[in-house]
This record gives sequence, structure tokens and C-alpha cells, in this order.
Amino acid sequence: MTYDRTLVQLVDEDGTPLGTAPKSAVHGSDTPLHLAFSCHVEDDEGRVLVTRRALGKATWPGVWTNSFCGHPAPGEPIEDAVRRRAREELGLELDELTPILPGFRYRATDASGMVENEVCPVFRARALGEPAPSSDEVSEWQWTTPDRLRTAVVAAPYAFSPWLHLQLQQLELASL
Repeated sequence: MTYDRTLVQLVDEDGTPLGTAPKSAVHGSDTPLHLAFSCHVEDDEGRVLVTRRALGKATWPGVWTNSFCGHPAPGEPIEDAVRRRAREELGLELDELTPILPGFRYRATDASGMVENEVCPVFRARALGEPAPSSDEVSEWQWTTPDRLRTAVVAAPYAFSPWLHLQLQQLELASL
């Protein structure tokens, strides 16, 4: 099936679809709530992949973040969108895709005034191979341990995306 990936799914506070909007026009200073996803990719050694957003990205350019994020096209099953985006952004195939924060939602404003406002289920997956990222999406990448990642985010929060901060906080609370 073909999906229109130029559109994003607008949603209400409960995640119920409300309609669509062009992806190119949805992020700004008054971004409507829309559907997205995040994924934390692990390797066979239990390390997690972190990526540094390309400097040409419209929101949070140059910051380190979780492995990758994206938007499902309207009507596209979210698990299909996660796998598609892993191939497009990181050149990776995924195994063991598991929801870890299915109800995650956040709103954040970057230094330029751009707003992210997303219902953003979070997944964990295992990488099948090594990343070969698109330079339009990722400027750097690194495998690290979960403990080293948490330490780095606490030590230099400004260097990481706000959604990664929030996800790590919620994952830590969920494991208590």
C-alpha cells in the first residue's frame, strides 16, 4: 500500500486522529499536536545507538538524540513507519521492535522558536548490522552503554534533545 508521506496525522489530546496537515508546514512557532515516534536501537552487546542531528535539520540541529525519530504517514501502521524510517535515516534493518513508552507525549521549543508538539510512542529495537546514516539526517553516531548515555545527559543536558531527556526519565521511573 502507498501512503502520502508528505502529510502528518493531526491528533487530539487522547491521540485520536483529527485530520492531516503537510509535514512541511506543521512545524513552526504554533505547531499543532500530531503523531510521531521515537526509537532506541540496541546492538547485540546491549549498547544503544545515539545520533547527532544534522546541522540542516529544522528543529534541534546538531544536538545528540536517541537513535531516530519520524512521523508515520496517515494510515500507515506505526511499526511499518518505524522500520521504514530506520532504513531511510540510518540504513538499518531492525529486529525485535517493542513499544517501551506507548503513551509518550511532549511539547518543546528550540532556541529558534520552533515547536515540537507530538504524541510520540517510543520503541526499542535491535539493529541487524551497522548504521550507514543519511548525511541529511545524521551528522555523527555512536554506540554507547545506557549508563554512559544517562551520565552524559545529566552532565550536559543542553547537548541532547528534550525528548531524549524526558524519555530517559520516564524509562527510569518505569523500571523502579
